[in-house]
Amino acid sequence: MAAQNSVLTQIARPYASALFDLAQSENQMAQVETGLSDISSLIGESDDFSRYLRSPVISADAKASALEAILAKAKVNPLVGNFLRLVAQNGRLFALDTIIAVFRELAAAARGEVTAEVTSAAPLSDAQAEALAATLKTKLGKTVTLNQFVDPSLIGGLQVKVGSQMIDSSLKTKLAAMKIAMKEVG
Repeated sequence: MAAQNSVLTQIARPYASALFDLAQSENQMAQVETGLSDISSLIGESDDFSRYLRSPVISADAKASALEAILAKAKVNPLVGNFLRLVAQNGRLFALDTIIAVFRELAAAARGEVTAEVTSAAPLSDAQAEALAATLKTKLGKTVTLNQFVDPSLIGGLQVKVGSQMIDSSLKTKLAAMKIAMKEVG
């Protein structure tokens, strides 16, 4: 899976960089980020749409025409719309989610922000998310944006990943460590 992510990132980086540069030069960074967030939400909310974009069986032309229909109904920023058409035309819609993620990283870095991936057993309340972001800001000295995920198998606690640093305080990991320690003892 790591090799596949690296290939997707290699495909996504030039597209994301080009869109980032264009959005910056056109002074449309906020509008482009909002448009991409809307598309990302659509991909995340609809498993059918996500599978459609990733399917190697469906031709790039069919995907492009479906995307055109979506863009016609949605009020997407023209820059984002043209970008999505280009990605579709080049047959790279399978990497769209990764392109959006790389774009977000570039935008956050330009603002001096860091993104943290937070996985919890249950959704964090707004107060918990704000407290975690404030704590991370104090530790890192940068504004932190949280990408939140839910994994009930954690039982409790959090897994926080910032860059290559991982903080795992989940009960699942603590129980696994206790199990290993108990096997070593007896």
